[in-house]
Amino acid sequence: MPLSSADPFGGVIITDWYSPPESPKERFKINIYILSKTLRSDGLRVSVFHQVRAAGGEWTEAPVQVASEIENTVLTKARQLRMATAEP
Repeated sequence: MPLSSADPFGGVIITDWYSPPESPKERFKINIYILSKTLRSDGLRVSVFHQVRAAGGEWTEAPVQVASEIENTVLTKARQLRMATAEP
């Protein structure tokens, strides 16, 4: 997903809308808020937006259930990076 903005000091990552090649009538956007330096699920808030293009061409909101999966993926990658950069 293309990044719209990232603020390492404020702890905010925002993507631009992304349409997967296999489903061009859908698009997704993700906002990630890093609330704490601790690598725990309560230190991170993920908002996922999902829209579907209607027959008239307008985008309408659609349900999405993957926010917790994205939180887990971000936390796992952060842990891996921490371990890789830790001094022996």
